[in-house]
Amino acid sequence: MWHNELSANDKDLQLGIREKGKLPHHIGIIMDGNGRWAERQGLSRYEGHREGIESVRDIVKASSQLGIEFLTLYSFSIENWNRPVNEVNGLMQLLELYLRKEVNELNENKVRIKTIGKTSALPPSVQQLLYNSIELTRKNKGLTLTLALSYSGRWDIVRALQVLALDVRSGKLSPEDITEELFASYLQTRDMPDVDLMIRTSGELRLSNFLLWEMAYGEIFITEKLWPDFRREDLYEALIDYSKRERRFGKTSKQITNDKFDFSKIWHK
Repeated sequence: MWHNELSANDKDLQLGIREKGKLPHHIGIIMDGNGRWAERQGLSRYEGHREGIESVRDIVKASSQLGIEFLTLYSFSIENWNRPVNEVNGLMQLLELYLRKEVNELNENKVRIKTIGKTSALPPSVQQLLYNSIELTRKNKGLTLTLALSYSGRWDIVRALQVLALDVRSGKLSPEDITEELFASYLQTRDMPDVDLMIRTSGELRLSNFLLWEMAYGEIFITEKLWPDFRREDLYEALIDYSKRERRFGKTSKQITNDKFDFSKIWHK
């Protein structure tokens, strides 16, 4: 089990992070820079993506050990279908390899696998592997690992609006019934909380169409490191930075401080 693999130093680091008392419930990661990493190493882009899998393996393991509840990885966007055919085929092969090789270990460590995106566009063999992995891990209660595949935030919002419009037209709903909460229930992410922390590697300063609705109040951490170089020590750095932030959700700092004390509980004792 992964918890038994922690070194003494790593155990102390994770304990220190947990003791800060402010772990995010949901982390999203834009795993950027595989191609640039490969070019700097004089390797093919495929080799960059393959090395990126090692980062996925380490970050998933560390997140599980820390007790993170939800981790969503931007694995393949709808826009990525426009890349060269050889690169797309290589990415699909690596995804298939990852699922075949890792699913049993993920299951043994209570990781639940989910996916969001237009997965019907994926190769049939990958679709079947995804289905099998999701079914195998469905009842697990540990980390929920969501792979965003053939995904885009705008696509999911438009898809949700189409389904919602059909329900209005059929009489199941009236326009007055539509609230933020109702709309969110039509998104593919309806079973997970909004993103607390978004990590982006490679230094780029954009969301790239990832979890647009869910990132309304998410904190963003940017690192110059390319994804194949990103490991658990870098995740720890992001979590420590996150623990220092004040999340106000539109309120003032004073209101946030006052909200920490529920005086009604005192008066009703």
